Amino acid sequence: MIYLNGEWMPIEQARIPVLDRGFIFGDGVYEVIPSYSGHPFRLREHLARLQSSLDGVRIENPCSLARWDELVREIVAKNPWEDQGVYLQVTRGVAPRDHAFPKGVKPTVFMMSNPLTTPAPEQRERGVAAITVADNRWLRCDIKSVSLLANCLLRQSAVDAGAAESVLLRDGFLTEGSASNIFAVKDGVIITPPKSNFILPGITYDVVIELARANKLPLQIRQVSEAEVRDADELWLTSSTKEVLSISTLDGSPVGSGKNAGKPGPVAARMYQLYQDYKRTVMRAPARV
Repeated sequence: MIYLNGEWMPIEQARIPVLDRGFIFGDGVYEVIPSYSGHPFRLREHLARLQSSLDGVRIENPCSLARWDELVREIVAKNPWEDQGVYLQVTRGVAPRDHAFPKGVKPTVFMMSNPLTTPAPEQRERGVAAITVADNRWLRCDIKSVSLLANCLLRQSAVDAGAAESVLLRDGFLTEGSASNIFAVKDGVIITPPKSNFILPGITYDVVIELARANKLPLQIRQVSEAEVRDADELWLTSSTKEVLSISTLDGSPVGSGKNAGKPGPVAARMYQLYQDYKRTVMRAPARV
């Protein structure tokens, strides 16, 4: 079951006009919210990011926080899977094709849910391959826009190379992955770039930083050079669906050195466990927005 402009229906029945600006221009934003055992994860934070994206593209939020809360919980209840990934999208709406924003147009609101599949234990134990790619996206990567063609091309570069993710470099520094945030570890210190217009402010990124600070793990939030990425003892990617997942090879070479080269490292294992413990704690008493 999906939600479209105030109605619940099977996804096969959903129809959107061809002049919807999301279809014509990619003029819209989206969110993906994990739900574990019927409980949306960090819903307040996801909805805050949605508001920031809407503000960034100048679309008025069509729902109150309370209404979004109700809709997210309702779509989770209407679908059968224990763990779900709730996708919601807001476009500027339907109007004759013109680059300028139309006046008096009602936004299109679409929501669907899919089974949420996180990495299997064997994948976590061996890590994944990644490649480095020049970050050639636009300058407002902090907006979670439905205009994802550049990200798709970057991700396809990884697929073509038999890898799971592209690690993006801009002007000699790390930004993020094509669909993830990236963390490095050197001499036991967790290092990640600060939030900026070049990086999507990841919800899992925030959780990892909170957990590192709460557990007194050494942490530096600063620019990370390409040389530091290639010399890291550990690399991770983080996202709502991948959680905390180690990168074991980069551009075909093992990450790290010595006996641990090409294997997930101890700091990643510690953070993964902290993340799972945090999830269980939050899910015992889910809060409404």
